[in-house]
Amino acid sequence: MRNDYESDAEQTVYVGMVGDMLHAGHINVIRTAARLGKVTVGVLTDAAVVSYKRLPILGYAERAGVVANIKGVSRVVPQDTLSYAANLRALRPDFVVHGDDWAKGQQQSGARAEVIQVLSDWGGQLIEIPYTAGISSTQLVLAHEEDGLLARSRQGRLRRLLAAKPLLRVIEAHSGLSARIASEAVGQDGKTRFDALWQSSLADATVRGKSDREVVDKAHRLRTIEEISEVSHLPLIYEGRAGGTPDQVYDLTRSLDYARVSALCLDDRLSLARNGDTGTDEPELQAPIPEFRQKINAFEAASRASEIMLISGIGSFVTGAGLADAMARAEAFLQAGSEAILIRGTPDGPQQVFEFARSLRSNGILAPILVEPVAGWSAGLAAFEEAGINAVIYPNQLLRATIRPMERLAQSILTDDQRDGAGDLPDVISIPDLLAMIPENF
Repeated sequence: MRNDYESDAEQTVYVGMVGDMLHAGHINVIRTAARLGKVTVGVLTDAAVVSYKRLPILGYAERAGVVANIKGVSRVVPQDTLSYAANLRALRPDFVVHGDDWAKGQQQSGARAEVIQVLSDWGGQLIEIPYTAGISSTQLVLAHEEDGLLARSRQGRLRRLLAAKPLLRVIEAHSGLSARIASEAVGQDGKTRFDALWQSSLADATVRGKSDREVVDKAHRLRTIEEISEVSHLPLIYEGRAGGTPDQVYDLTRSLDYARVSALCLDDRLSLARNGDTGTDEPELQAPIPEFRQKINAFEAASRASEIMLISGIGSFVTGAGLADAMARAEAFLQAGSEAILIRGTPDGPQQVFEFARSLRSNGILAPILVEPVAGWSAGLAAFEEAGINAVIYPNQLLRATIRPMERLAQSILTDDQRDGAGDLPDVISIPDLLAMIPENF
């Protein structure tokens, strides 16, 4: 490893970084690189970053603009993957400079080994400098999360996530507690997390002991949003059902924008039956396309200076109208100003929604497609991604998971009054664990 950092104007140096939360360690790397020669910084795109950690606070253009103005940086180029190989082969730098901390961890160490191998093709060298102890971008992001700064900037992040990740996982939250649980959940691989929250009409009504017939007024639902926003930084999608009249859609959009909600989902179905699997004989009806477009126009008028998205829910498969109707509605709604489509399926399986997604893509339409899997579907996430679907929504699972345990516990307490009813039930959390879930404010 070379340590005599001799400057040579003809030498070229490559530095890869996210450039989101800049700190002394980044400046040290760039200063060292500048002593070696002309510095090109590869700023990782959003897609590259989310392949191994959370979405950056700032978008690529903002991060690249900041890095380009750091003393010692000659130019900035996008790095589209965690791998340096493509950029290195295109630029053939004499040196790559990086902190020595990337020797740890499977993904980072793999990238390091690849850099060494690629550089060897033309005699380039890897220069590693000591990691700046006591500070990291991850620590800074966590500090901002605790301070609530990420929550206040959540609105535009849903759009960036849809553009950066092949498939998002969105889960329902009906309270501050459920939002905290969803936000902190991590898969067995240690990195898979939920990308966004779904504020469900059904869940919000049910948790209040009411039927899901739009009897819970907007003020109560906005209060739930406030509770969720206080504990979670994740983007939030509001399920608005049919939305009411265009005037009501306008008013709702203004309120949601003020609450920094990331997206409003409006459904073109007019009846109150839900999800195609309710067992009710109530007929499913859809709003005529011109009528629904008036609601889209109302949303557009209310959100001109906003980052809130509109997602149009299409129920053509639920009503039996079929693929041609769903395609016509999707094209009309997107042309009117909707940014994404939620295509609703039936218990018969996901084949119809897969066909819809493939048909939309074959027509050159790249707008995000969201799906709520219906009970009984067996397709895995890979099948949704392969079909061109961008997000899978789990619309009421957290709420449904609470009902039977509460029923069993209530019955247990009544049956055996010699205990508190919870001590030997495995799904009941202990008081110490319950208290530990919620951190002290100070």
